[in-house]
Amino acid sequence: MDFMTDRDVQKYMDDGYVVLDGLLTSQECDELKQRMTDIVDRMDVPEHCRTTFSTYHDEQLKTQGNADYFITSGDKIRFFFEKGVFDDKGEFIIPKERSLNKVGHALHAYEPLYKKVTHSPRVQSIAKKLGLVDPVILQSMYIFKQIIVCFLVTPHQDATFLYTEPLGRVVGMWIALEDATVNNGCLWFIPGSHNIGITRRMVRTPKGTFPLTDFIGKEQNYDEDKFIATPVKKGGVVLIHGQVVHRSAENTSEDSRHVYAFHMMESQDTRWSPDNWLQPTEELPFPPLYAK
Repeated sequence: MDFMTDRDVQKYMDDGYVVLDGLLTSQECDELKQRMTDIVDRMDVPEHCRTTFSTYHDEQLKTQGNADYFITSGDKIRFFFEKGVFDDKGEFIIPKERSLNKVGHALHAYEPLYKKVTHSPRVQSIAKKLGLVDPVILQSMYIFKQIIVCFLVTPHQDATFLYTEPLGRVVGMWIALEDATVNNGCLWFIPGSHNIGITRRMVRTPKGTFPLTDFIGKEQNYDEDKFIATPVKKGGVVLIHGQVVHRSAENTSEDSRHVYAFHMMESQDTRWSPDNWLQPTEELPFPPLYAK
């Protein structure tokens, strides 16, 4: 029996996203969380890494684009922090486990537990149900959505950052390792917005110039009333079309909202833009989802 039904596929095609319950067991979620706790416990934070991460336009340019640390993180495991977690001497002003926005972008390649989940039979069955012939893994992230510290993630489309020709070849897998609720910062989507195209791209700038990335075009203005809250139970996954508009609010609850997320791309007859910030490397070509 397929993990993803025909009805699920139709909802994904119609709305640009769908929630599937029970991708992981509660124990599998806890194991991924515990492994990340161990990684963070051993985290070494060099001075130049103490940058912040945000999806506000100007701050993206300042923190992501200007930071070589970010643009070279596609084949590494690196740490990205919330704003205001360091003092003017670069020391933590809150416990370091509460300071992180995310860890990325190659957990799927170098961490066995995350690799196992990424290439699991259920994930492969989802990709096959969606008709993906030769999908590859682009990137992976552990997203913390810290209590109170964490800022909102403004409306965006993943294709702004992960651009392909033709469009429509990227699928995000957003796995809730804890219940994701309206109060702790679940995702919100505009159903059907994957059909409106994209108006903004983040691209690499020519070598030797700064910032290292820039934006072409502007994000559209979206009607707040069109966003639909999408809670997910622990162990559930949201499939996210690369062009669907989505956002999340601040975590104003007493509960954390940890997520493991990764993106895959249908590589058959697809051109990955050489202008994207994320590029395959000799050390880590985009690995095929279906292990050969």
